[in-house]
Amino acid sequence: MKLVILDRDGVINKDSANFIKSTNEWVPIPGSLEAIALLNQSGFRVAVATNQSGVSRGLFDMATLNSIHDKMLRELAQIGGRIDAIFYCPHAADERCQCRKPKPGMILEIGKRFSVELDKVPAVGDALRDLHAYAEAGCQPILVRTGKGEATLAAAARSADNALPENTWICADLNEAVQRIIATYAPA
Repeated sequence: MKLVILDRDGVINKDSANFIKSTNEWVPIPGSLEAIALLNQSGFRVAVATNQSGVSRGLFDMATLNSIHDKMLRELAQIGGRIDAIFYCPHAADERCQCRKPKPGMILEIGKRFSVELDKVPAVGDALRDLHAYAEAGCQPILVRTGKGEATLAAAARSADNALPENTWICADLNEAVQRIIATYAPA
């Protein structure tokens, strides 16, 4: 089975420094849903791995998070795409859980649930914490320039403390990342 792991905010939908707290605030990045549908058509399963500390912080509840995800799945289904599973961490950073990225717990759980060795599984994110979690789990980290991507690249250029994991691919957006994933993992 071919699997791709995606972060949500900043990769699939527009991000906000104030969190995505309602279905109205969830707005897909142009081309992202079509890119996921293309992955599906190319034989890939898609899992989302997203930190959602807004739940722990009381900014929104689980019903709202589920509504946001339902909207994402409906909009994707309208163009023939699907997400096979959504994994989320509801904890704040100070809760020191194992599922919150940059720790790899959520990514490792995806591997277990799909019965997939994560070695080189393409995994797309827009923040250093995504890339570190992916690399630690053995995935192929891919940075998109959408969302926090440009700031992540700038921070990496300024300081070795913010260096990208070795062999990180850098792509303009999810569409470009998907084109490269398909060319690399599912050649015609």
